[in-house]
Amino acid sequence: SVIGTSSLRRAAQLKKKFPHLEFRDIRGNLNTRLKKLDEKEDFSAIILAAAGLKRMGWENRIGQLLGPEDCLYAVGQGALAVEVRAKDQEILNMVSALHDADTVLCCIAERAFMKRLEGGCSVPVAVNTLLKDGQLYLTGAVYSLDGSDSLKETMQTSVTYAHQNEDGPNDDVQHVGITAKNVPGQAQEAAENLGVELAGLLLSKGAKHILSVARQLNDAR
Repeated sequence: SVIGTSSLRRAAQLKKKFPHLEFRDIRGNLNTRLKKLDEKEDFSAIILAAAGLKRMGWENRIGQLLGPEDCLYAVGQGALAVEVRAKDQEILNMVSALHDADTVLCCIAERAFMKRLEGGCSVPVAVNTLLKDGQLYLTGAVYSLDGSDSLKETMQTSVTYAHQNEDGPNDDVQHVGITAKNVPGQAQEAAENLGVELAGLLLSKGAKHILSVARQLNDAR
């Protein structure tokens, strides 16, 4: 069976788990990809982000959900954000009402993990984050393009901190590009440190070499 995906990360993970499947590149927005699946015989199935299909009201097109045991997701997958000018206090105050604290902390940890690895869309880097009982659990992994070589680890940290009003120069502190005025600063810092430490652990085990080879092979394609 031929599976369509534009994601190096998804293909690498699933090649490792399902070596009998063939993965081919498929491009375009949701409409385009679904049309290619429906009208052509090239693909038996395609892999898409469930969040996008659900937001479009197309949940009936989902044949199977891939859990973290099968496929970790991309950094920030499914999260929505509002981009504003740095230090624009009026707008920051306005949009702060939209913050979802759990999403903020998960995204900070994931983005810090990616930044420390110096990863990006050209290399297979994957995560899964869970916040439960005041503990933030981050699973991170790196893969070779064919999935044969990989590193995967999980770390956790406490993010149970009371919110403090921080007026003055620290009221717009960013954590890996995220400003969340309604989320405790200590919790955000703990989430960022978690991502950095997990990336450091993978780097100490050889992640840099795996990603370097993956990046070179992808650039040569």
